[in-house]
Amino acid sequence: MAADSSANVIELRGLSKSFGSVLANDDIELCVRRGEILALLGENGSGKTTLMNMLSGIYQPDSGAIRLNGRPVVIRSPRDAIHLGIGMIHQHFKLVDVFTARENITLGAGKEQLVNLDAIMQDLSLTIDLNKKVYDMSVSEKQTIEIVKVLSRGAEVLILDEPTAVLTPVETEHLFHVLRRMRDKGRSIIIITHKLDEVLALSDRVTVLRKGRTVGTVETQHTDRLSLIEMMVGHTVDLEIHRAESKKGELVLDVHKLSVKSHDGRLLLDDISFELYKGEILGIAGVAGSGQKELCEAITGLQKVSGGAILLEGQTITDLDAREIIRRGISMAFIPEDRLGMGLIGGMSIPDNLILKTYRDQKSPFLKRRPAVKEADAMLKRLSIDTPSVHIPVKKLSGGNVQKVLLGREINMSPRVLITAYPVRGLDIGTSMTVYDMLNEQKKKGVGIIFIGEDLDVLLALCDRILVLCGGKKMAEAPAAYTTKSFLGMKMAGDETQEEEMYA
Repeated sequence: MAADSSANVIELRGLSKSFGSVLANDDIELCVRRGEILALLGENGSGKTTLMNMLSGIYQPDSGAIRLNGRPVVIRSPRDAIHLGIGMIHQHFKLVDVFTARENITLGAGKEQLVNLDAIMQDLSLTIDLNKKVYDMSVSEKQTIEIVKVLSRGAEVLILDEPTAVLTPVETEHLFHVLRRMRDKGRSIIIITHKLDEVLALSDRVTVLRKGRTVGTVETQHTDRLSLIEMMVGHTVDLEIHRAESKKGELVLDVHKLSVKSHDGRLLLDDISFELYKGEILGIAGVAGSGQKELCEAITGLQKVSGGAILLEGQTITDLDAREIIRRGISMAFIPEDRLGMGLIGGMSIPDNLILKTYRDQKSPFLKRRPAVKEADAMLKRLSIDTPSVHIPVKKLSGGNVQKVLLGREINMSPRVLITAYPVRGLDIGTSMTVYDMLNEQKKKGVGIIFIGEDLDVLLALCDRILVLCGGKKMAEAPAAYTTKSFLGMKMAGDETQEEEMYA
């Protein structure tokens, strides 16, 4: 149950923040009650993360005031925020890759600050190896370490930026259970998410931002999905995902009995076979860690294959690494789940990130930036990328704009095969619909697309066929138009019964 409305633990009054000519937050008003879960909604670029970065000490406001428990405070750094009992879990990880999980959790914290890690792990029902290096972790494991890191410091105000984007449904429910228990004990929680079903299921109130300003705050029990969307975008939105009609073409990708082993000999992919044709979208379903990452990386030459074969348009690419695939001019593009880790270089501009894919083709020893700048300008207009300049580092863009840059760059390469791993993770509804439209456009052009997603409704609506992975094994493959969520869910959980009930 939400706390009394007069008991505000956080009050943000008139907060504004600019980056050059861009006004990210404009006179924001926001209150967080003691013992409540407040959802913060808004389109990508609406100022949600910037606002929370000011509360967590990463940015300082240009104007306005922050009050904590009724008294004004100045938060100059994340250390100040931690000492005030405010902790933030960021959408992009703040981890040291060469450190272990335990080292990252304890980094910068005295022993007196740390809550018992074993108790936290038990509360969340997690089995993460605390001695594992971060560079060996999946995105899901990295997110889990971020959660444990903040909770271990005993935060009284917890800010979570897209915390469930990399969690399985079971892990999400465990997290929600912990958050509700924290709320019931008087802690305050702010959650940024684009998953409206989670907002309606978890939060007590919802504050909506649009273009850097506060639109309003509503009691969750008195609102619904469509009302929240209209508050976010300022108008009604068509939420129907359309499956583009396209004639199935020739075989473009043939994966035959593919197996991948870990460095310690464990089977990560076990005898996976499927075909991908031109002009179709093949969906890959499965809970996190079922082999999706290894499948993408094996096909693109980033992961060594231990058995089987991969053929692209009849050409064997099984034993080629990514560098050799690029050198041979093999027409394949990859949108990884870690946008700023594997996809783009955050400290570089949009043109420089475009050059990364084409510099090998330049005969001159000097990089030609002018064509890349021209291409970047065209991309900004075509994809409605919101940035004051193509020359600012991409890490300063919102998550949705970062994803548009990554998709635009890969599509500009005119690939025959496009592999996308969670391309709408953390994106608002409007941007997600743009991504679906971009994929459908490529499908109509005859591109074979692999779409790895976590939302079964999206997979069923967008894809032509769906392949289900569980524990590195292929559990099922079915036409999307003739299968059901319940069937896919059972197969994702490892159900090995026959497929008679596959069709709706």
